[in-house]
Amino acid sequence: MAVPPSSQELLVASHGANNTGDLAVDHSTDPEPREECGVFGAWAPGEEVAKLAYYGLYALQHRGQEAAGISVSDGSQIVVFKDLGLVSQVFDEQILTALEGYIAVGHCRYSTTGGGTWENAQPTFRNTAAGSGIALGHNGNLVNTAELADKAAEFGVIGNGDDVPGRAAKRATTDSDVMTALLAGAAADKGVEAAAMELLPTFKGAFCLVFADENTLYAARDPQGVRPLVLGRLERGWVVASETAALDIVGASFVREVEPGELLAIDADGLRSSRFAAPEPKGCVFEYVYLARPDTTIAGRSVHATRVEIGRRLAQEHPADGDLVIPVPESGTPAAIGYAQSSGIPYGSGLVKNAYVGRTFIQPSQTIRQLGIRLKLNPLRDVIRGKRLVVVDDSIVRGNTQRALVRMLREAGALEVHVRIASPPVRWPCFYGIDFASRAELVANGLDMEGIRRSIGADSLGYVSLDGLIAASEQPASRLCAACFDGEYPIPLPDDELIGKHVLESLQPARQPDEPSATSSLSVPQAGYGAEDAVKRP
Repeated sequence: MAVPPSSQELLVASHGANNTGDLAVDHSTDPEPREECGVFGAWAPGEEVAKLAYYGLYALQHRGQEAAGISVSDGSQIVVFKDLGLVSQVFDEQILTALEGYIAVGHCRYSTTGGGTWENAQPTFRNTAAGSGIALGHNGNLVNTAELADKAAEFGVIGNGDDVPGRAAKRATTDSDVMTALLAGAAADKGVEAAAMELLPTFKGAFCLVFADENTLYAARDPQGVRPLVLGRLERGWVVASETAALDIVGASFVREVEPGELLAIDADGLRSSRFAAPEPKGCVFEYVYLARPDTTIAGRSVHATRVEIGRRLAQEHPADGDLVIPVPESGTPAAIGYAQSSGIPYGSGLVKNAYVGRTFIQPSQTIRQLGIRLKLNPLRDVIRGKRLVVVDDSIVRGNTQRALVRMLREAGALEVHVRIASPPVRWPCFYGIDFASRAELVANGLDMEGIRRSIGADSLGYVSLDGLIAASEQPASRLCAACFDGEYPIPLPDDELIGKHVLESLQPARQPDEPSATSSLSVPQAGYGAEDAVKRP
């Protein structure tokens, strides 16, 4: 496999545009919830899989803007290239051309476990004792990371981060690295597929995994299916991705969703499906509200159509006397269209978005947080001057964004500002892959509706009901996770000190290998259907 000049450390070291070294990104002052990650995988002999992964990640950039990486395999070795930054900043033509192979794993990251360091960028990589490698990308968040890290330390398979030849490694502090280490440790004796079937039932929380060894691409989804993961078909191969929009970008046809509790394996023998756990579907309803692209389909339902319907229901539940309905672009646009359709109030554009400024979910520094709204949005004064505005946004977390917006619109000449929110009040943090603020920082946890209205300075405030949101999604309530709205967590949570973004940084030294272990051996569930059946159902 060819590699770029001076890239002998390319296996897990990066010489990308950022060249960030030990840079760490501090998100402690971010004003809004951050997103999770995007994963992409391709098994496609004869295709430029690195470029497929690049464009797939480009389509998933909204899911993570902190770091990006791609691994490729040509059947004999795995090469990983990753760095901090956007997909377009990390990769260029020279790097992509050098990443030769027929299997690719791609990842764009926002950190939900572990800090925003280079070591924590993905795909993660581990060598097995047998000399093979595993590269892994993860979307989601485990709730038993501390337990798994302890187990990995017991078994001697967790060390100081990625395996970098000739490079002093810093410790990776992610649940993703712990999972990769456990898979690599177990695969030495039984192979990756059998190791995955043994270990996946022990991973608790939300996880969509795309991983590969030298010859096989794998995809797995947690039994609750909290995060989306889909399977697509290329003329000469297969694709898996976080969203259907990524399939569209690379010209893959949608086949089906990867089912909750399912492991897919794709190699020269075809596509195999195995069940490692019974499905207990609890898809994240916030994917419909904000996280997913509007041109994505989840569980057979268009995200755009869902958001328009949320807006219609919002207008019915919380009418307003206004002259113009305007969205907070871009995530509030479909709901604003629906609100205007249902209310009969004209729809218009009152805010211009700077396309080159990242989402306020992502921005890390205090200075940018203070400037963020005005950097991102600017009012069309001629449109809004003298108008009673109905402003539709997707959510309120701390209220900083809406407070700044209301002030900006009044300064631009709006007579009244009525805020309508296309989701219920966010009262609980997410532990399944969205980096929401702590409960104490959530404005809806500390204030009632009138208190929030006064806090943001609006003339009136209305949220869509949870029943209205669920109805708009056209999914049964029993199949959705709405924990951030109702506090009903479908996957049990551990004690506070064993959960959180920086749990691995804060843990005490793990149990020593010579101490007794209460861990029992795990039985391997029988593999499921054959290649043809796997395309149709797990």
